[in-house]
Amino acid sequence: MTVSVRVETEAEMRALGARLGEAVFPGAVILLDGDLAAGKTTLVQGLARALGLRGPVTSPTYAIVNEYPQAHLHLCHVDVYRLESVEELVATGILDRVGEEGCWVVEWASRFPTAWPVEALRVTISLDGETRVLVAEGEGKHASLGAAL
Repeated sequence: MTVSVRVETEAEMRALGARLGEAVFPGAVILLDGDLAAGKTTLVQGLARALGLRGPVTSPTYAIVNEYPQAHLHLCHVDVYRLESVEELVATGILDRVGEEGCWVVEWASRFPTAWPVEALRVTISLDGETRVLVAEGEGKHASLGAAL
């Protein structure tokens, strides 16, 4: 299933993330792609709020993984932008855990397109002037996540 949504403001992006957060399930994998400042982390912030997080949710660009076990569903927010190779990705241990527990959201997933589970929700955010256009494609049970958008 493919869904396309236009978003005009950061508040709308967070609201979209919140709808996604209300639909996630244990083992959910959400793969995000888009240009710098497209709104990937803003979407995750909305998702995190829906999972009950009240503290700051920031991009894990330098940490690679930010985990939020205090959420209603353990949230693992990953950013692979700085990784240069599959070997570096493997060394993080992420691939051993992704999809096994909680909800996984991976920014810049297309840098390693074959590393992630086939059954995932893939969200691409593109810019159309000041508007963000999200295209979500889901496989298997992840198709219902796309429908939540």
